[in-house]
Amino acid sequence: MEAEMKLSDADHPLVQGKAGELISLGASREENLKRIFLYVRDEIRFGFPPEWDKVRASGTIGLGIGYCNTKATLFNALCRVAGIPSRIHAGLININILKGIFPAYAFPIMPGAGGHSWIEVEINGEWIPVDSYINDKLFYDSALKLLQSSGRKTGYSISMEKGPASCEFNFGEKGFVHMGAVVEDHGVWDDFADYMASDKYLSLSGFKLKVFQSFTRTANRNIIRLRAMK
Repeated sequence: MEAEMKLSDADHPLVQGKAGELISLGASREENLKRIFLYVRDEIRFGFPPEWDKVRASGTIGLGIGYCNTKATLFNALCRVAGIPSRIHAGLININILKGIFPAYAFPIMPGAGGHSWIEVEINGEWIPVDSYINDKLFYDSALKLLQSSGRKTGYSISMEKGPASCEFNFGEKGFVHMGAVVEDHGVWDDFADYMASDKYLSLSGFKLKVFQSFTRTANRNIIRLRAMK
């Protein structure tokens, strides 16, 4: 994959149109950020697209589902349209964060860690990370109850290994949703495509991609079931 094929396609009409709905010219940067955050969190429900990571921001709007990497791509694009400096921070995450979502039989044949990303935005001259938009609130609320009852600190797309979890609009003050499971830092990137073109990215292709696609179909059914729990 060539890095020139930007995934945060901020110039796409779908992205431009959605940004126009969310952004108010008279609002503060924080107010516009919150509108973008709530849209990416709840209107793009947590789930796995068949294309895995290789989904443009405009594609995620059309699909209406996304996970860490594709939601970060969309968040990044919307910030660009809003004139909010943003970047993608990438790394590896403990695969156990998917326990309770992926089928149990998948874990013995999956690597111990997988590719992960979150967004950073510049506020008052400081780059601040946020990842609490990854799980939509309906799913997060059910997942948190299940994780707490399991006695584990990581699973159901939540990690509390390094502190409290949150799906609220915050920059770590109330907690992150995935950061506790990050095991390796791969630095910051202008676009997720740049990261995918690097030697740090764990590429999935051929048979591996087909296997993961079969896992994600099961995972998406599980997510729908968990989201419906009271």
